[in-house]
Amino acid sequence: MTNKDKKEQILTALEMKSLVKQKVYDQTKEVFGIVKEILQEITQEFNSELHVEDKRVGFEYKERSEFEAELKVAGDLLIFSMHSNIFEFDRNHNVWKLNYVKENSLYSFCGIINVYNFLSDSFKYNRLEDLGYLISRLFVNLENHFFVEGKRQEEYQYNNFGTKKINKEIIKDIILRIIIYAIDFDLLVPPYDNVKIASVAQLNEKVEYHRMKTGKRLGFKFNSDDV
Repeated sequence: MTNKDKKEQILTALEMKSLVKQKVYDQTKEVFGIVKEILQEITQEFNSELHVEDKRVGFEYKERSEFEAELKVAGDLLIFSMHSNIFEFDRNHNVWKLNYVKENSLYSFCGIINVYNFLSDSFKYNRLEDLGYLISRLFVNLENHFFVEGKRQEEYQYNNFGTKKINKEIIKDIILRIIIYAIDFDLLVPPYDNVKIASVAQLNEKVEYHRMKTGKRLGFKFNSDDV
């Protein structure tokens, strides 16, 4: 192969990958726009049907930025975050076992929308040491095919990648599953040994709420909670 051939091969590969990644980005951005729409619709719909006088029990939607939106559900805060870059799976990922990807490796390039679960008080009281957990992530590819890694998303796992295109109905179903999981994912009392010591400064300055790390599951790992 001559240097000219190598140059053409490099240029062709770059152009093809770049075009694919731009297309995937556009698809993911469109999906994220639908996510934002649904979060607003859910907020209006559920608030109108909630029969409680306590305003703290309800839904609040906020657009944090072009790539982030949040949904407050009573004491929980769900942050939906679209990554601005496009990814390919490592060679050990099960996606590569699918005929859909084997037939065209470009289908493996995906945009990602991550969903994190925080306590709303963590932001209200600026508790910077508090923990949030990745409870779901949505992958979208060139053809608008998708799959979900996360809790209670069995119907949308990787083995179905390439069989169904994402749409508004599916996105709403995914979001509702995420909300249900977040509500059921309760705050646990931290181990005694983790909080048995407090400094004078923490108490005198009344910053114990900010310094004592709080999270729903201390030691939580993405695939370890089968509740």
